[in-house]
Amino acid sequence: MKVKKTKFKGLLIVKQTNNSDSRGNLRETFNNKILKKKFIFEYCTTSKKNVLRGFHFQTKYKQSKYVNVVKGKILDVVIDLRKNSKTFGKSFKIILSKENALGLFIPSGFAHAYYSYGRENIIYYKLDNYYAPNYENGIIYNDKNIRINWPRKNMVISKKDKKLISFKKFKQKFKGL
Repeated sequence: MKVKKTKFKGLLIVKQTNNSDSRGNLRETFNNKILKKKFIFEYCTTSKKNVLRGFHFQTKYKQSKYVNVVKGKILDVVIDLRKNSKTFGKSFKIILSKENALGLFIPSGFAHAYYSYGRENIIYYKLDNYYAPNYENGIIYNDKNIRINWPRKNMVISKKDKKLISFKKFKQKFKGL
């Protein structure tokens, strides 16, 4: 495993190695000696082709996330919502897939979303804080101020995610995380 810094403070790309043979694949996804993060909560999601989830964050009990794709391919996108950050309001995107064996460590204070390319996509998360639905919020995926070029116009998006607030409303309501 190799850790690569991005222009966003604390946002890290983790390059892993797929060890494949005729039996299948083995990949070390986390090593505390290398990433040096304490996680207390894990979950796994599956998403079908053309599904968009996000942008999600928690206003209280903020979470750092470590995201890996064990099957399929996603476009992973984050927005820096840390009010004193040099990259506040800026977005970062990366392709995560089983094939490229990349993971993304997202520090607390970011909104997170992803688009699923594959027929079946399995995304595995490690988090440093528990899910707190009473403090969950988000930014609308098609906000004109964020300007994300999603791979498709017609995506499968939950009713809840279609009702998320704009970045402008986020700044008015929360100022930042």
